Amino acid sequence: MTGHSERLRRNLVVGGGTGVLLVVLFLFPTSRNQVSSSSLPSATPGVVSTAPGTTDLTVNGTSEGTRYGPVQVRATIRSHRLTAVTALVYPASGGRDREISSFALPQLEQEAIAAQSATIDTVSGATFTSDGYRRSLQSALDAAHFRTGG
Repeated sequence: MTGHSERLRRNLVVGGGTGVLLVVLFLFPTSRNQVSSSSLPSATPGVVSTAPGTTDLTVNGTSEGTRYGPVQVRATIRSHRLTAVTALVYPASGGRDREISSFALPQLEQEAIAAQSATIDTVSGATFTSDGYRRSLQSALDAAHFRTGG
């Protein structure tokens, strides 16, 4: 009987330790799901402001979740034209994330300004970031009541 009790005790210890390990793994973020942001702070979605003395309108898009972390942009509109799109939050927790963001974000901004809308192509190799960028930009344009072709 003592052999059976010893095995049962050992199984409980191993099973309990495995359970604790699983809880720790799920509670603590890994490098793949951690989110780093640019030097600009995350902003409240839909906040609309105008720069004093100008006709600039600045609108924050919603933070859009992607497989590698959220993406949030800020759109600037001047005289009914989209003039800038700044990525406030984007995947940057690892070297590969930073590399993808560094080449994809400028391309996405350039395309959005050229298109004057969120209807832009996906950057090859940055599908998830592109999708989050489009959704966040569209939410900013909707909040500003921006119409394509202004």
